[in-house]
Amino acid sequence: MKVIRARALGYCMGVRRAVRIAEAEVGKKVYTLGPLIHNPQVLEDLRQQGIQTLETAKTSANLREAVVIIRAHGVTPRQERQLAEQGARLVDATCPRVKASQMKAKALAESGYAVFLAGEKCHGELIGIQGYAPDCLLVEDAGEAETSAAALHTNAPASKTALIGQTTLSADEYGLIAQAIRCYFPDLEVIDTICGATRDRQNALKELCQCVDAIIVAGGRDSANTQRLLAIAQAAGKAAWLVESAAELPDALAAYSSVGLSAGASTPDKVIDEIEQALQQLQA
Repeated sequence: MKVIRARALGYCMGVRRAVRIAEAEVGKKVYTLGPLIHNPQVLEDLRQQGIQTLETAKTSANLREAVVIIRAHGVTPRQERQLAEQGARLVDATCPRVKASQMKAKALAESGYAVFLAGEKCHGELIGIQGYAPDCLLVEDAGEAETSAAALHTNAPASKTALIGQTTLSADEYGLIAQAIRCYFPDLEVIDTICGATRDRQNALKELCQCVDAIIVAGGRDSANTQRLLAIAQAAGKAAWLVESAAELPDALAAYSSVGLSAGASTPDKVIDEIEQALQQLQA
C-alpha cells in the first residue's frame, strides 16, 4: 500500500502554544477550564502530569492558590470574572487568532455594527467570542445566514454589518455565508478570521484527494477542524475515516492501493507517525 502524507500536518501554533503554557505550570495545583485542546491523547498526558479539568467556571473546587488555564478556544469575560472571584490565578492560553476575534467582535459591537458570528453554536470558541458581543447573530451555514440577514433587513435595513467566523471554518463555507448576507447588506465587512494553518491543512487535503484512493484523518472526534477535514474528503468522493489512534484503522483499508493521511490541528506528531506506520504494514 502506498501511503501519502498531506503536506500540512502537526500541531498548529495556537495548539502548540497552549500545551507549552500548560506544561510550564506542572507541579502546582493546575486546572484547565474545559478541555485545553480537542485531542484525547494530549488531554490524557496532561492529566497524568496532574492537570485537572474544570467543566464550568462556577465550581465548588477550592481555587485558592490554584492556577486555572484558559483553554485555546477562549472563554467569556464572565467566566474569567467567576474564576478570579474564587481566588484562581488565571493563565491565558487562548489562541492569538481567537483572541483577535474576541477583541474585533467587541470593537465592532461597541461601534454599532450588527455582528454575524459564523460557526458551530455550541463550540467553545464561538461561546467565548459571543461573550464579548452578546447581541451578535449566530449562524451555522449559508441558509441560517440568509434567514438572519433577511430578518435584520426587515427590522433595521440601514444597519452596518460585519462577519466574524470560527477560525476552523473552511474558506468555501465562509464565502457562502458572506454571500448570503450580502444579498441584503452589500457593504458587509468580512473579517478574515480563518486560521492560516487551518486553510493550508484543508487545501493540502484537497490536493491529496486527487492522487489517492482513500483518506485517513487522524485526530480527536470532538475537534471541529478534524471533523471538517473528514467532510472535505467525503465531499471529494473519497472513502474516508476519522481515527484517534492506529488501533482504530478499519480493515476495509486493505482493499485500497493508495491512502492519504491528513490530521487535525491538535493531533500530536507521535500519533500521526504511529498511524502512518500501521498503514504501511497493511497489504493491498
